[in-house]
Amino acid sequence: MKRLRLSLFVALLLGLIVWGCGRSSEVQAGAPAPAVRTAANAAAVHQQLRRAGNWLVDGDGRVVIVHGVNAVWKRAPYVAPDSVNGFTAADADWLAANGFDAVRLGVLFAGVMPQPHMVDSAYLDQVDRIVQLLAARGIYVLLDFHQDLFSERYQGEGFPDWATQPSRFDSTARLGFPLNYFTPPVSQAFDRLWDDSAGLQDDYRDAWAAVATRFGAQDHLMGYELINEPWPGSAWPGCVAPQGCAGFENDRLQPMYERALAGIRAADPDNLVWVEPQILFDFGVASHLGERAINDPQLGFSWHDYCLTEALLQTFGLKQLPACSPLEQRVYRHARETSRRLGSASLMTEFGASDDTLDIDRVVGYADDNLVGWMYWSYKNWGDPTTQAQSTGAQSMFANDANLGSVKLAKLKVLERPYPQAVAGTPLDFGYDTAANAFTLTYSTAMLDGSSAPDGLLTDIFVPALQFPQGYAASVEGGHAVSAANAPHLLVAANPGAVLVTVKIVAALH
Repeated sequence: MKRLRLSLFVALLLGLIVWGCGRSSEVQAGAPAPAVRTAANAAAVHQQLRRAGNWLVDGDGRVVIVHGVNAVWKRAPYVAPDSVNGFTAADADWLAANGFDAVRLGVLFAGVMPQPHMVDSAYLDQVDRIVQLLAARGIYVLLDFHQDLFSERYQGEGFPDWATQPSRFDSTARLGFPLNYFTPPVSQAFDRLWDDSAGLQDDYRDAWAAVATRFGAQDHLMGYELINEPWPGSAWPGCVAPQGCAGFENDRLQPMYERALAGIRAADPDNLVWVEPQILFDFGVASHLGERAINDPQLGFSWHDYCLTEALLQTFGLKQLPACSPLEQRVYRHARETSRRLGSASLMTEFGASDDTLDIDRVVGYADDNLVGWMYWSYKNWGDPTTQAQSTGAQSMFANDANLGSVKLAKLKVLERPYPQAVAGTPLDFGYDTAANAFTLTYSTAMLDGSSAPDGLLTDIFVPALQFPQGYAASVEGGHAVSAANAPHLLVAANPGAVLVTVKIVAALH
C-alpha cells in the first residue's frame, strides 16, 4: 500500500509539473414541490448581488468586489454548531470588523437529502441560523454544495451514503486526500453521477430546488454554487493536459449543471448560479465550459487557484517555487477567458489553505491586477479531513478555532487589505502595494449600462486600521471624500462632470 501511495504521488506530481512548466433531527418525507418566488415575497429582498457583464453588482448598479472566506463544516451535522468551536454571532462580528464582506458557506448534499428523495428541513434551519448572522451584518452569502472525494465512504464528504455503491475495491480508497481521487471506487462514484445512474442527478436537482425555495428571497444572498471541485471520474487522465478535456466538460459536466440549474430556476428565477470547472483547472488546466452556450442571464464562474507543486512540497519547507507564479497567473488567464465565454461573473472562491503568507500575498496581488474578488480557504480548520493542511491547522485564520484572539496576525495582515467594496462606476485599476503600504483605485464614472453614476451614489473603500494604525491620508482626483477622517470605510463621491476618479491612500504623516 505504501508503494501504491508513493507511485500515485510521483505520477501526479511529475505529470502536472511537466506540462505546467511548459444529521438529521427530522426528515420530511415527500417534501412539497418548490414554490416559485412571487412579486410579493420578492419585495422583501433588501440586497442581493447580480451579474452585469463579468462583474458583480449591487442593487444600485455599483460594481462589488468581495473579499471573503470559506466556512465549510464537513462532518455531521454538516453545518457549524452554535458554539465557540463552530460559528456564532462573535464570528460574524469578527468578519465584518475585519473587512470581510462575503462567506462561501458549505451546504452539503448529505445534509439536505440524507435519505433518497427526502429533504431535511431541520438541516436547512441550521444553515439559516448562520445565513441570518451574516446577512444582518451586511455580509454576502454564497451557498456551496461542497464535496471532496465524493463522500465519507471514500474519506471525503459531500454526497450521502445512499448515493454511493459499495464495491469490493473500496479498500483501495484509503489513501486520504487527495490521492483517493485516483482510486477506482472514487472515479466510479463520479462516473455514476455524470451518467445519472439511478436518477442521482434528479435528486441533486431537487435538493438544490429545496435550497433555492428556502433562500431565494434571502437578504445578502449572492447565489448558489452547484458543486465544489468536480472530479472527471474515469476520464481524468484526459483532463491533465494543459488544454483540458472538452469532451468531459461539454458532454457530462455541463449537462449536469444545466439540469441542476433548471431545478433552481423553477424556484428562484433571479439569483446567481455559480458553476465550477473540473478540478484540474485549479492547477492551470484550461476549461471548456460555455463552448455550448448556457442560456441563463445570471451565471457566475467560480474557480480556485492553487500551486500544486507548492501545495505538495511545502510540508518539506519549500516555498516560492519558481513554477508557482506562472501557474497561478495561468489560472487567472483561463478564468478570464472562461467567464467571458460563459457571459458570467467571475470569482476566485478558493486559494491559500496554508500559513504560507508569501504565496497568499502573491495570489491576492494577482487578484487586484485582474480586478476580481476572492474567498480565502478557510476561516477555521474545523477538523477538515480533505485539505493539504491536514492535522496542522495551517489553513485556519486562527491558531485555536475556539479563540478569536488567537488570530494568525501575519496571515491576517496579508488578507485584511484595502479594497473597493463597491464602485459607483466601472473599475479600471486598483491595487495595494504592500511594500509601500499604499492603495490606489481608478474608476470611470460611467455605470455598466452606459449611464453616468447618479448624484449621491458613493464608492466605498475599506481601509483597515491594521494596515494604517496611525491613520491614513486620502487624495482624490475627480471626486471628493465624504466620510470622516480615518473612517474604516472611505466614501467617495465623483465631482460633477468628472469622467475619471482616482483615489490614493497612504499612511498619515505624524
